[in-house]
Amino acid sequence: MFILEELKKCIKEILNNLGYDSEVEVTVSNRPELGDYQFNGCMMLAKKNGINPRELAEKIVTELSKNDNYKNVNVAGPGFINISLSDKLLIEYMNEIYTDFEKNLYKVKDKTIFLDYGGANIAKELHVGHLRSANIGEALKRLLNACGYKTISDVHLGDWGRPMGLVMLEIKTRMPDLPYFDENFNGEYPKESPVSASDLAEIYPIASTKAKESEEYLNEAREITLKLQTGSKGYVALWKHIVKTSCEDLKKVYDLFNTTFDLWEGESDADKYIPEMLTYLEKNGYTEVSNGATVIFVNEEGDKREIPPFMLKKSDGGVLYDTTELATLYSRIKRFKFDEAWYLTDNRQELHFIQTFRAAYKTKIVPEGLKLIHLGFGTMTNPDGKPFKTRDGGVMSLKGLYKLVYDECIKKISDNVLESERENLAKIVSVAAIKYADLLPNRVSDYVFDPVKFSDLNGKTGPYLLYNTVRIKSIFAKAKEKNITYDKYIKITNKTERDIILQLINLGDVLKRAIDGKILNEVCEYIFKLTNLYNSFYNDNYILTEKDADTQKSWLLMSELVLKTNLFILNILGIDVPEKM
Repeated sequence: MFILEELKKCIKEILNNLGYDSEVEVTVSNRPELGDYQFNGCMMLAKKNGINPRELAEKIVTELSKNDNYKNVNVAGPGFINISLSDKLLIEYMNEIYTDFEKNLYKVKDKTIFLDYGGANIAKELHVGHLRSANIGEALKRLLNACGYKTISDVHLGDWGRPMGLVMLEIKTRMPDLPYFDENFNGEYPKESPVSASDLAEIYPIASTKAKESEEYLNEAREITLKLQTGSKGYVALWKHIVKTSCEDLKKVYDLFNTTFDLWEGESDADKYIPEMLTYLEKNGYTEVSNGATVIFVNEEGDKREIPPFMLKKSDGGVLYDTTELATLYSRIKRFKFDEAWYLTDNRQELHFIQTFRAAYKTKIVPEGLKLIHLGFGTMTNPDGKPFKTRDGGVMSLKGLYKLVYDECIKKISDNVLESERENLAKIVSVAAIKYADLLPNRVSDYVFDPVKFSDLNGKTGPYLLYNTVRIKSIFAKAKEKNITYDKYIKITNKTERDIILQLINLGDVLKRAIDGKILNEVCEYIFKLTNLYNSFYNDNYILTEKDADTQKSWLLMSELVLKTNLFILNILGIDVPEKM
């Protein structure tokens, strides 16, 4: 960022001296044979001011060429300016960021982002549909933190609706003598849960199927849900067991994928804010009654599709998921201070968030200037383009997906790895394969997940990145054995080395674009390109046997910066690096 910002500042100063006031954008050149960077603003400035764009470009080139930081400054076409950086500048910068790696990063101060991701449901296993929310949300959080932002993250559990009633009804059906179902019970409820996580994973699908087949069963589940939500002590006690048991299992899976949350709150935590919120909304005239239901009309002039009213209360007085969503936001505004809130769900929930955000702004629940952003994402399919299923046709759990990849990865682990280390190494490599493959596509796109392809040690995969990062680490162990030291970058000796340096100095710009676009694919592409460049360099140059001392020192310093950058980015992506592979 330092070099790019200096270049932008230099061009802006030249434009100001020529009498033009304009923002300046400099991009990495898409024609590297012409230059390292491009400035393409002359056409727009020329059109705005009625001048010849090429003449303006040539004036800028004349002034830029006076600065010995830049070389081969030239004009292409009607006014595209190509700029290459001098070796002197590159060497100076490499020494700067070697001394202080933070100088190569994009940094922001005093801004807090609230992230809502995960979306786990109590009493249900995490399945493949939960993968992207967890991966993208976690990586965005780590990216923001790495760039100086403060974050607050919440898993936002589904723990308060009808699924809870269904689960408790099925438990009651199987174990009717439990004290939770006895309205006259006055003793202490058991301290241990009557069901395990594996029990819950089996119970909910069965209860859900029964509810679809029997109106009577569904109605009883509704009654139990109402009893829970109105404070029936037996059902509340059982609910607490279910939540605790389920959360312990959910945390194990999230921990496996290096996903963490500051808050483990759910719909139930917002429930207590609903009466206060409804009173505020009704008192200030934000609600209307439509067909017996209490709503907020959120359609706007110019809408190109129908935006239904935001439903707060049904005609029977019951509240809905929308109500809980708005109450969650209401409670967050009261309890936390943040500048933006980012919600991570799949694209299918877009309408829900349009309604929620409009209701929040219209009712002034959200203060002016606070941004609410829904970050939708595409879905993952198997190599046949169909949703991942288990052998019996059910939705595949995240544990099941992990097992598929683990079985592929452990086949590829070298026989040189000790038997005692193989299992942990396979775990690290499997998680890397899954996370990198999931974060590599554009966030909004669907993508095909191929366990065999994405666990390969070659190609654009997590295992490839790990293997090459571990190999770079091994260089320094060998250098230490040979007492080879370095503390300064001295000279650039070949094109691949120069390309690596250019890739390194573009890191800050990549981080900024990733945050601005709320995307991870550019970060994933960046680390692959850097690793691939270094792999080519490593294969063509013998670092530890290089005869020229200045060249060797420079190569080792560059290698350390590549390693630091790889470790930095892999950490953002939530990928651990093993000691050896």
